[in-house]
Amino acid sequence: MPTSLAFDLESRLSSRVRTVPPSGIRRFFEIAATMDDVISLGIGEPDFVSPKPIIKAAIDSLHQGLTGYTSNAGRADLRELIAGEIQRLYGVSYNPNGEILVTVGVSEALQLAMLALLDPGDEILIPEPCFVSYGPTAVFAGGKVVYVPTSVENNFQVTAEDIRARITPRTKVLFLAYPSNPTGAVLHRDTLEEIAEVVEEHDLLVLSDEIYDRLVYGAAYENGHTCLPSIPSLRDRTVLLGGFSKNYAMTGWRVGYACAPEPIYKAMYKLHQYIIMSAPTMSQMGAAAAIRDCQEDVESMRLAYDQRRRMIVDGMRAAGLPTFEPEGAFYCFPDIRSTGLSSEDFAQKLLQEEHVAVVPGDAFGPSGAGYVRCSYATSLEKIEQAVDKITRFARRYQ
Repeated sequence: MPTSLAFDLESRLSSRVRTVPPSGIRRFFEIAATMDDVISLGIGEPDFVSPKPIIKAAIDSLHQGLTGYTSNAGRADLRELIAGEIQRLYGVSYNPNGEILVTVGVSEALQLAMLALLDPGDEILIPEPCFVSYGPTAVFAGGKVVYVPTSVENNFQVTAEDIRARITPRTKVLFLAYPSNPTGAVLHRDTLEEIAEVVEEHDLLVLSDEIYDRLVYGAAYENGHTCLPSIPSLRDRTVLLGGFSKNYAMTGWRVGYACAPEPIYKAMYKLHQYIIMSAPTMSQMGAAAAIRDCQEDVESMRLAYDQRRRMIVDGMRAAGLPTFEPEGAFYCFPDIRSTGLSSEDFAQKLLQEEHVAVVPGDAFGPSGAGYVRCSYATSLEKIEQAVDKITRFARRYQ
């Protein structure tokens, strides 16, 4: 049998996998898991249990013997409910029988879209700081990622000029993800309309991850979330990604969806057939119940997040850590440069000294350097305790 010296398996792995680093988020979770009494502001997961109608629908489906595959595209009733919800909320019409695909979480929808749209060497523009999986999924599809920096001076909104400045003859896709993980920024409609002009001018396709669309606050709530395909010129060149994990507290159910013009839908459907077959049946039953029966639950959770948002943002500012006003999702992004520590050192020392877990901002891209991401998807009591500990920690170094 070959020895490890003569048989180097790692060198035989594909370069696209070897060149992508492990997630910068998970490392801190793994350290925190070995410690006692850690307050985690790290994980981007609702602390709410999925609403009861969702659980009941899934259990009932099992008792009814619905344990087989569904249609590859997903149950027809769920696709119709998704189409109805998007129409009701944003006035955007999708055909449930040729433009909506139910997937295993938004993660699968994202990878399918990248594979369907990108050929090797095609460039995709991705504003950063951004969620850690966006770039790697493009790389796995053979694309070349061109990151577009954003800053607090522009409220972490990417602008039309930011995008225009980075377009080359190889640019094919623009990726947008608002409300934003990690900053909590939203993209205002007037900015989106300016971006739409650039997209049309350069004949780009657009991927829009709107998983946090229902979790908006303040002026963003009053004005309403802008669904990208609701801008007429973007509807037929956009793949809309959405799901149930955040709005309905269904992270473990792993059910999401993609809405796309029929030619793109067919390409994603083909990939989905070969890779996945269909999303879990009981999860689809739960997702259908979520849309039918849990709209009040979405609003009650949104209000709870808003209360937590105010506590953590005000607390960070009182601690001397300037904090951008997040208008969506459930993250705040405090500036920690007054401590003299890097994002990595701040997160590591805070975990060691105060047993509070946050994520270094530069795990989400170079524009996140000097910041940390704090999730407020946890109880008010834990947020209050964490703010006290962070205040004590920050003042020790400032």
